[in-house]
Amino acid sequence: MSSDEESVGSNASEEEVTDLSNSDVCTKYQEASKIVNLALQGLVQQCLPGAKVIDLCQFGTTVIDASVAKLYNKKVNGQAVEKGVAFPVCISVNDIVCNHSPVASEELEPLKEGDIVKIDLGCHIDGYISVAAHTLVVPAGPDSPPAGDDEVLGNVAVAAYNAMLVAADAIKAGATNADVTKAVERVASSYGVSPISTVRMHQMKRFVIDGVKEVALKEPTADELEEGEEKVPECTFEQGEVYAVDVALSTGDGKVRPGTLRTTVFKRNVETSYKLKMKASRYVLSEVDKKFPTLPFTLRHFEEETQAKMGVQECVAHGLLTPYPCLHEKAGEKVAHFKCTVLLLPSGTSRVTGLDMPEYFKTDKTPDEETGEVLAAIAEKAAKKAKKKAAKKKKKKASS
Repeated sequence: MSSDEESVGSNASEEEVTDLSNSDVCTKYQEASKIVNLALQGLVQQCLPGAKVIDLCQFGTTVIDASVAKLYNKKVNGQAVEKGVAFPVCISVNDIVCNHSPVASEELEPLKEGDIVKIDLGCHIDGYISVAAHTLVVPAGPDSPPAGDDEVLGNVAVAAYNAMLVAADAIKAGATNADVTKAVERVASSYGVSPISTVRMHQMKRFVIDGVKEVALKEPTADELEEGEEKVPECTFEQGEVYAVDVALSTGDGKVRPGTLRTTVFKRNVETSYKLKMKASRYVLSEVDKKFPTLPFTLRHFEEETQAKMGVQECVAHGLLTPYPCLHEKAGEKVAHFKCTVLLLPSGTSRVTGLDMPEYFKTDKTPDEETGEVLAAIAEKAAKKAKKKAAKKKKKKASS
């Protein structure tokens, strides 16, 4: 190729379309989604009595890294395609709601039978992000599923999963974030549980995990607004967008709070600059700018753990890093967390990540009539899709 041709190719790449109208972009989202689901499935199988949280986090990370290593290895305009973890693997147990991804020196006790585990993770290919979260109960062993006799947990888990399905269905071109918030509040109310007020659903763009458009799980009350909670600005969804549908519900009041666990997950705030004074802080920022310039990371990814723990404090104090603290519900309350990624395609909204809810989560409560109709339509659509897929597989097998 001549230098003139290379220049034309370079200019074309600068103007590339980075939304779902580009089929290559769509494929990258789909491939990242397959990896997210694979990592989730593997982690579910690994959540057994005696398993260490840090080992589970490292296992999930390894699955993602090994999977992306097989894809998109051809350089584009002389540059390697970036790919890997988009959100650190977090394993949050019992009253810990989210963002628990411990460093080696601060491991908690291993999992035990009956523990409630929330898994949260993300993967990206070329900056196109896919995320998911899942809730499970640690079984007695690999061949002994949980009994499912905890009715309180079963109820909040069914509510959270159904709220995720209904929210994903409500995110479509022309609808607003207020429509989705109302749908989640309706589900939570019918099951008698509370949305976690700090959890937000976000639009995702290339290398942006928390875009400007967001969805609250509940409308803040007058008292909450007075206490400083912000109302999410209204927005309208458009075709070609991508969203993380993130739902966490609690048997408590939904007002989670930071505990004593160290915050280990952070994201670079690219709009802020500051001349750091400490050597450890400069080391942290240099590593972040080199390896994690836009997406969240965990301190476990640093070779020098002690320096990382010291340096991150000054970076946060001056707004260079945004912390994702470990949040807790009151002891004794039950929390369920489910998350999926949806693509707003011309054919409609497509849910591309997330596992089925564990069968042992059950409840005697039923959703309101409107929610029930939406769930029935979702189930019917899923059954048709499964039937079509099975028929296609059978036809392919017969022709081979």
